[in-house]
Parts: sequence; structure tokens; C-alpha cells
Amino acid sequence: MAKKDPTDLSVEEKLKTLFQLQSALSTIDEKRALRGELPLEVQDLEDEIEGLNTRVEKIQNEIGEFQKAIAQKKGEITDAEASVARYKSQLDEVKNNREYDTLSKEIEFQTLEIELCNKKIREANARIEERKGELENSKTLIAERQEDLNVKKSELEEIIAETRAEEDKLKEKVKDLESKIETRLLTSFKRIRKNARNGLGIVYVQRDACGGCFNKIPPQRQLDVKMHKKVIVCEYCGRILIDPELAGVKIDKATGTEEKKKTRKRAIRKTATSKKATDANDME
Repeated sequence: MAKKDPTDLSVEEKLKTLFQLQSALSTIDEKRALRGELPLEVQDLEDEIEGLNTRVEKIQNEIGEFQKAIAQKKGEITDAEASVARYKSQLDEVKNNREYDTLSKEIEFQTLEIELCNKKIREANARIEERKGELENSKTLIAERQEDLNVKKSELEEIIAETRAEEDKLKEKVKDLESKIETRLLTSFKRIRKNARNGLGIVYVQRDACGGCFNKIPPQRQLDVKMHKKVIVCEYCGRILIDPELAGVKIDKATGTEEKKKTRKRAIRKTATSKKATDANDME
């Protein structure tokens, strides 16, 4: 049997297919909501561990720089000690006081250089010990965060595994339903759904009000919705409106309530925006 062209569908068929698509997408959203904050927590832990690893690398580089500085100062001390020894041996061969004073000043200068180098070495060693403490703390923190990450990942993978098969089936259903809806209408629906806080792009009328924002719908507009002659959108929130019967929901006329309780979450009421009228023009 040849596949029916989406443009050949009646408005009623388009709306019914669109509501089926919404139901499948909402079920996928609910399954993803079961994961809660786990994906974000996993991402935060991964980012934190990456930052700690960068910090460890920086500390290790600083320790390396201090060790190089110590090696350099030790080399300067060796040179200075050799100079002192040479100058002291020359003191025995001086012929006048001027030479003696010059050699004595050189010995004193080199001795001060040795003391200064030793001071720099002590300071560098102290900084190295300080950095080593920070390095150990960072490594301990990384180990703790890695352990937390492994637990969170395990929980997330378990939840995903439980819902993967059903979610894959729903995705196939969504793909099939989308192929039955004309491109312009589907694009408008996706835009509305993206802007809706609860992900509902099409809702049915409940107690004379929009099932998305719960603003009252005028009687004439309700009649237009029931006629199924054209796509009607809520003038307040921009969601596509259909009547409960088309959505497969039976309403108790005496109480005005649904006979079968729905589990879909409701959106928080929004203020009216004039730009939503453009969606209606796109879909008519």
C-alpha cells in the first residue's frame, strides 16, 4: 500500500497524528527525567577532576622549577667555594696591604654569595614542601572525586540500560509519526514545543481553558477547535489546541473532569505574547 502524502491528510488527521507524536515525545521526556540530575552531576564531577588534574600538573611544574633553581644555586655555591679557596691560597703570596685588602673583600663577597645561595635553597625547599602538601591534597581529592564519579556513572548507566529498549522503540515511533506530518506544520510544532517549559506543543481543551497555560478560551474559539477545519493555537501561550475527543480523552459532562487521569505534567501559566500569532499563520 502506497504511503499517504502528508499534505493530503485532513486537518483532523494532522491534529490526531500530531497529538500521537506529542504523547510519544512526552513519554521519552518522562524517561529521561528519571535520570534526574545524574547527567549534570556526572558532567560536574568530570569537569572538577579535569580541573584538579590541571592543578596537579601545574604544581608538578612548579616543583620542577624550584628543583632547577636549587641545582643552579648549588652550582653557584661550588663556584664560590672554589673562588674562596683560591683567594685564600693567594693571601700567602701577597706583597702589600692593597692586594691583601682586595683578596679579603673578594673572600667576603664570595662568602656572602654562598650564604645568599643557601638562603635561596632553604626558601626553595620550603616552597617545594608546601607544593608537595598541595599535591598530595589534590591527588587525594582526585581519588575521592573519581570514586564518586564511578558511582554516579554506574547509576546513570543502570538507569539508561533499563529504559534504552523502550526509548529506542519510542524514537522509532516518533520518526515514523514525523514522516506523516508535513514539514511546515512539524517545524512549527517543534518550535512551540521548544519554547514550552513542559515540552507540550499541542494540548486539548480542559474546562473551557487551554490545557497548557489554563487561560480561558472564548466559546467561538472552542467551537473552531471542535470543527477540525483548521489548526488553532492558544492566543496566550501559542500551543496548538485540539478537543478532548480527538485526543482520546473522555470528559464527564456532569463534572467536567476527565474519566481517565492523565499523568502529563502541566505548565506554569505564562503571560500573553503577540508573537505567537505567527505560528498560527505558519500552520494554517
